[in-house]
Amino acid sequence: MMGFGEFLFWPFMAAFAGAWILIGILFLIFWIWMIVDCSKRNFKNTAEKIIWLLVIIFAHWVGSIVYFIVIRMYNPKGLMKK
Repeated sequence: MMGFGEFLFWPFMAAFAGAWILIGILFLIFWIWMIVDCSKRNFKNTAEKIIWLLVIIFAHWVGSIVYFIVIRMYNPKGLMKK
């Protein structure tokens, strides 16, 4: 039989788990957004695009954040091919 303290603990535990699930879904959406952005962006050459795609795919959300800071924030329109 559950005591009153244990009964009150379950809503907080469910909210905590729900918050982590929401954060995970947001990271997944951000990761997919950066993959799509990288695949559509014009780089100086194809090798640079492939390297960035590999960084994003294999480093997951860390690679996505690095790509966002290095490429997307400083050059929102894309790198033009010469």
